[in-house]
Amino acid sequence: MTEFFTFVLMDNNKEYFAHETSVIDNGCLIGRGTKIWHFSHIMPDAEIGQNCNIGQNVVVSPKVILGQNVKVQNNVSIYTGVICEDNVFLGPSMVFTNITNPRSEINRKNEFKTTLVKHGASIGANATIICGVTIGEYALIGAGSVVTKDVPQYGLVVGNPSKQIGWVSKYGHRLNFDEKGEAVCPESNVLYVKEDDIVRVENQKIN
Repeated sequence: MTEFFTFVLMDNNKEYFAHETSVIDNGCLIGRGTKIWHFSHIMPDAEIGQNCNIGQNVVVSPKVILGQNVKVQNNVSIYTGVICEDNVFLGPSMVFTNITNPRSEINRKNEFKTTLVKHGASIGANATIICGVTIGEYALIGAGSVVTKDVPQYGLVVGNPSKQIGWVSKYGHRLNFDEKGEAVCPESNVLYVKEDDIVRVENQKIN
C-alpha cells in the first residue's frame, strides 16, 4: 500500500467495471468505481486506486501502482517500475520504459528502474518517458516529447529530447511570471510564485 491513496478490493463485490474482453489476473487490486475497457490486461500484483479509467488496449504490468482518479487513454503500456499518484493523466499511445539498455537475449528483470509520476501531472499523446525519472506535481508533458530527466512541479516540457519551455498552473494554463516572480492562473485566479526556479502556489486568489 502507498500513502497517497486508499485501495478498495472489489473482485467479489463487483464495484468496479471491467469490459468482457478485458483480462483481470488474480492477485491485483482494483478500487471502487474504476472502469476497465476493451482488450485491456491488468496483471498480477498491479494496484489500481478508486475511480480510475483504463482505456482500450492498455496493459498494466505486475507491481505497477496507480492512484485514485488516474486516467489512462487507449494503447498505453504501463510497465513494472511505474508509479502514478492521484489524478495523473496518461495520453493516448504514450510510452513508459523500465530498462535503459534492453537486450532480447539478456534478462534484466532485476534492473527495472522506478519512474514516478506525481499528483496531477499530465503526459501528452505519443510522449515517451525514459525510465528512472520523476515527473513533478501538475507538470505537463507535451505530445510527442521524449523525457530523459526529471521534470519539476508545474513544469512544461516539449520536444525530443524534451526541454522545459515554461510553467503551467494546476488548471494547465501557461503561467507568465512578472518581474516579481508572480503569475495568476487565468481560469482559477490563483496566484503562483517562482523563486529560484521553483514554482509554488501562494494559496490566495486574485480578485
